[in-house]
Amino acid sequence: MTGISLDNTVTAIAAELPGAAELFRSHDISFCCGGNVPLAEAAVNAGLAPSALLAELEALVVAARRDAPEETSELIGHIIERYHQTHRAELAWLIPLAQKVERVHGDHPSAPIGLSQLLERLRHELEGHMTREEQVLFPMMQRGGSAVIVRPIEQMRHEHDEEVEHLRAIEHVTRGLSLPRGACGSWTALYTGLRKFTDDLVTHMPLENAVLFPRFEARSQAAV
Repeated sequence: MTGISLDNTVTAIAAELPGAAELFRSHDISFCCGGNVPLAEAAVNAGLAPSALLAELEALVVAARRDAPEETSELIGHIIERYHQTHRAELAWLIPLAQKVERVHGDHPSAPIGLSQLLERLRHELEGHMTREEQVLFPMMQRGGSAVIVRPIEQMRHEHDEEVEHLRAIEHVTRGLSLPRGACGSWTALYTGLRKFTDDLVTHMPLENAVLFPRFEARSQAAV
């Protein structure tokens, strides 16, 4: 969703704009069964100024941009802010939403049974991975790198491969993020958020593998 209007329904926005479902939930705005109302009406009913709610939603659109700076220090900052922090925030609401969908629709043949457990494992491994980058690898890079930097980079590449396997498992259990006919707002919002999350992760890893890491691998090899 590139443009949002106060005339758009809450349900439509939650289905098309990643992160909108969680924003609505934080304001006690129903985006599922009671979400077939214009955004302006939903804002007023929740005691919010429509323009303020619209601004929050537009901020989600801005946050989804993937433009990466060229300079190494700025690129590292961009990776942490745009991807690490975003992954953490999105998994925090995607996991309970997946649990809800599994609980409510567990008897549906297309229900993503096991999705929440997959996301829990991914969060655990991804958190360790990002923390190691933030506390060890990135500070080494900020100091200009060293001859031994290739070892943590190799480990990060290996962990990226493991994350890809998690994405394949998510793709499998959700049947390619394919919604069944008549899927409720929660199920729709879950898959919309998952699509954005997985797209981000797929963009994040090559940004490190193909852009950031080679800068220091080349320096290390030249120093040998």
